[in-house]
Amino acid sequence: MGRQARSAVTPLAISVLALLEERPMHPYEMYQVLIARREDMLVKVRPGSLYHTVARLADQELVLAEGIDREGNRPERTTYRITDSGRTALRARITEILRAPAPEYPMFPVALAEAHNLPKADVLALLRERVEHLEHDQADNEAMDRWAGMHAVPRRYWIVLPYLRATIAAEIAWINDLITELDSGEMEWEEFDPKTGVRISGGHDAWSEAADALDAELPPVPRRATGTSPP
Repeated sequence: MGRQARSAVTPLAISVLALLEERPMHPYEMYQVLIARREDMLVKVRPGSLYHTVARLADQELVLAEGIDREGNRPERTTYRITDSGRTALRARITEILRAPAPEYPMFPVALAEAHNLPKADVLALLRERVEHLEHDQADNEAMDRWAGMHAVPRRYWIVLPYLRATIAAEIAWINDLITELDSGEMEWEEFDPKTGVRISGGHDAWSEAADALDAELPPVPRRATGTSPP
């Protein structure tokens, strides 16, 4: 897939194209269906971004306007259908994503990497709060899972739910282990002045010191960061 087509098929665009693969729809109907199916658990769904995505897909000729409807006093609504190029782009993008992991740069690992810039008590409180949010997310996921099973939705349409449940459970378990390690004092932590918040210990370049101790050997570079393709 070319770079231009790949950039057009964002996560929300995948959802839009997948809906239009089922049947033609207008953007407001797409929004309603995505929310009803709880696709907002997977992608950020907002009316404005949805309309923008549909317009961009139309510019790329991946979808095509095929008619305008009006119900009562409501504004006119343009119905779109997927094109052959859109169907090809959808399948190619799904194939590409399924085939090999790619750096997605989620925010939580960034915060973890820099958590040492906060006092330990704050980090513990924040992590415990995050676990509470994750537990609520897990309850929502389990409710959706039960609903899909009770309503005989074919499993191929909701295989993502057990995946989400497993990943949430793994994150909760990992964070709880980290909380235990921090709370027990097993992990050393930098100290901060409780009044000013200024760091009073640590703050040195630990990575450089570690490299110097190993004769300037640098940390290993992840394979994907080098652009090396998987076998």
